[in-house]
This record gives sequence, C-alpha cells and structure tokens, in this order.
Amino acid sequence: MTYSIIARCPHTGRFGVGSTTFSMACGRRNESVRPNVGVSKSQAFYLRFVDPLVLEMLGQGYTPAHIMRVLEADDPDFAYRQFGIVDREGNVVAHTGSSCGPWAGHTVGPYYAAYGNGLAGPQTVAGIISGFLSQPDAPLEDRLMLALEGGRDAGGQMSNGRPRPERSAWIRVVDRLDYPEIDVRVDLHDNTVAELRRILEEFKRYQPYYRQRWTQPRSAMPEERFVASLAAATR
Repeated sequence: MTYSIIARCPHTGRFGVGSTTFSMACGRRNESVRPNVGVSKSQAFYLRFVDPLVLEMLGQGYTPAHIMRVLEADDPDFAYRQFGIVDREGNVVAHTGSSCGPWAGHTVGPYYAAYGNGLAGPQTVAGIISGFLSQPDAPLEDRLMLALEGGRDAGGQMSNGRPRPERSAWIRVVDRLDYPEIDVRVDLHDNTVAELRRILEEFKRYQPYYRQRWTQPRSAMPEERFVASLAAATR
C-alpha cells in the first residue's frame, strides 16, 4: 500500500522520487535514482533487483518501453508488480499489474509518473499530480513534497474501507554528481508526510553549510556557529 511519484525536472535535468507507504523504511529499501541516467521506482509485490537492473539498462541506452517489455518477459508474476521509469530524455512508462490489489493505478505525464496501490481510489493519484503541477517552476524536491501532500489530502491509502496511515516516506533528488542532493526520510511517525515536510525544510537550511564545507574547507564555518546563526535567524 504505497503511492509514489518519479520525475525528471525539465528545466535542470535533475531526477527525483517521492514515496510514502504503510510499510516500514521505504527509503532504505530502494535504489531508484541515478544521476545522468534516470529513475525507476518499483512497489506492490516488490523485487529489489528490478530498480538497479533498470538503471543499468538505461545507462546502456535502452528505452523505458523496451525495458518494460524485458521485465514482463522475464517475470511470471508481472501482474503483481507496479513500477515507473523515466529516462534522461524524459521518456516515461508505468505499469500496474492486475493483481496489485484494490485500488491500484497510475498516470503518466510528459516527464513524470504518479502511481499507487492500496489507495482510496483514483483521486489519490489525481491529488499527487495536482500537487506536483501546482508549482511548475519550484525546485524538484518541493514539487515532489507537494505531490505527496496532494495524495495524502486526496484520500491516501485505504484498507477494507478504512483509511490506512502513512508510516514511512522519503524524497531523493540527484543532479549531475554521484550522490543525492536531497535525501530525506521518515519512519514510524504519527504524521509521516507532515514530518517529511519539516525535515525537508530543515535539510534545505543546512545545504549552504555543507556545500561550503565541500567546496571551501579552509574557510568553512564551524558547525556550532552555523547552528547558532540558524537559531538567531528564527528569533
């Protein structure tokens, strides 16, 4: 029972994924996004090897459509899988198997895919898309956050006619370098999506500090002074 969005920013070429689920540690168990290559996010009856395999094939130049055909041909349980793929050209595919459970589905846009299973209904996916498209010029991480909030506010997850809480969530965004620019997650929180928003905003405040330590170590501010400056700015 998960809903997700994957995307390539049309302005910067950055790739990102945002996801939330009833299951634990969804961010730790996924290898979904690679700089200069693409993004692949699998869920439902999840096979961990799929996303690394997809990224390797994207890196070799295969199209998302071709990769989906390969996955289908090699998987006798393809009807239980759900995933999306976006490549560096902005090509997108998504798959929702007929055995992913109620309600499951996806929508593909020009550079994104939104999808989920065990949802309240198609309105959850529509809410994801509405949130994502609401600020088209915002940084990708903010758009992914808005997407998860939109899915939550549209009904989120459902089980046996009852709302099911989000218990883990994550956002990861990469640019050109071989590590994530944004990598935030929440596990086992009473209000997971709201907590992810809080952590994302705090993480963004620290980015200049960490960037300076990387690029200008001789003149980097001591962490204690940086933390004190943040505290002073909020008084």
